Parts: sequence; C-alpha cells; structure tokens
Amino acid sequence: MFSPQGPSLRELAIQALSSVERGYDLLAPKFDHTPFRTPDGLLAATADALGPLGPFDQGLDVCCGTGAGMRVLKPLCQGGVTGVDFSAGMLAQAREAHPDAEWVRADVRDLPFEQAYDLAVSFGALGHFLPAERPALFSGVYRALRPGGLFAFPIAAPPPISSVWYWTLLGFDLVMRVRNAVWRPPFVMYYRTCPLHEIRDDLTAAGFTVTTAPLPALGEREDGSPRYGLVLARRPSGS
Repeated sequence: MFSPQGPSLRELAIQALSSVERGYDLLAPKFDHTPFRTPDGLLAATADALGPLGPFDQGLDVCCGTGAGMRVLKPLCQGGVTGVDFSAGMLAQAREAHPDAEWVRADVRDLPFEQAYDLAVSFGALGHFLPAERPALFSGVYRALRPGGLFAFPIAAPPPISSVWYWTLLGFDLVMRVRNAVWRPPFVMYYRTCPLHEIRDDLTAAGFTVTTAPLPALGEREDGSPRYGLVLARRPSGS
C-alpha cells in the first residue's frame, strides 16, 4: 500500500495517536506517497464531469491537503485558485508543489470567505467531520460561493455487505471509535458517517440545490451502478 518513500508503521502510529491537525502536520512530507492521497483517476474523472458545467472564474479547494485538487481547479478556472486547510504542514507541501496558487490556513468549519468563488471542490475530507459538524462546513462553503456558484465533490457508492471492503471499512470505523473513546486528543476519521441521503439533506438545509452525476470512468459495481458519483451542490443564482 505504501511506496518506499512513504511513512513507516511507527510514523503512522504516532500520527494516529495525535490530533487530526498534528497528525497531518507529521504526515505531510510523505503524504503523497500514501494511499490516502486522492488518486489521479478520481481527479481526472471529476475534472471531466465539471468541464461542461463551466467556465468558472475563481476556484476553491476545501480541505486541500497537499494540493491534489489543483489538478482539477487550474484547468477549469480562468481566475485564481485557492486552497484552504488547517494543517500548516500540508499547506507547506501544497505551496511548494503549486506556488502559483493562494494558500489559506483556516478551520473549514468557519471559512473566512464571502461570495468570493465560483467553484469549490473537496476530495476525501468529509470523514474528518462528525455529522453534527457538517452543517457548519456546508454553510461556510455556501457563503464562500458567489450566487450561482457550484460546490462539487466525489462520493463512493456504499460497498455491498457481502464484500470484503464493507467489513474492512466497518472494522476501521470501530477501531477509530474505540481509539477516540480511550485516547485524547481524538482523531476524527470515519468512512461510514457520510451516507448520500444525509449529505444531501445537510446541503439542502444550507441552501444548496443538490444533484448528482455518475463518474462512469471509475467503473461499475456488480449491479451495474457506478462505483462513484459526483455531488453537485449549487448556490441558487438569486441568493
């Protein structure tokens, strides 16, 4: 799962026993050599799906990490692009990889932007927020977008209960719950707390109009349904 340039088991253990912010500060120099980085295929599929919905001017990557989302935003946005994250270590890596972008350190549950962007994206970050925290996140993205602006992020279809992947994710979440019950500070990272119907409800409550689009390039499940879809949450033009 990890390249030789990736973190050791000891480094991962130290990260897992840290807070989310401190953990990612520690992991940042080797993050792009782990399977946690958003795969290029997912970035490409997202960019392909968003292309016909543009053009866009200003772009924002929410929970940008080391800046992988810039591979989506830069080709689509005619104006500037910005990444926001609360990990100084991750932002340092992003700044080195993409010096032409703007980087902002902030808690995305309290985004410091007001009607500044036309497109916002996010990749692999929702599991770091408890369900009770999503309304603040989505409301902040809503405020950050101009009227008519779009918030887009890919989401995986839930694996069937008969699959190894289902039980792997369930086991991971159970381990994390036990860890957070007995160890402080907590490290919030869950894979099964973001079902689409709850995300759709939270986005709608924040004011978005929500649709989804399949990402067929990423394959199909056994029943023929797509393995991934793209959530498209638009701030109404008159808002």
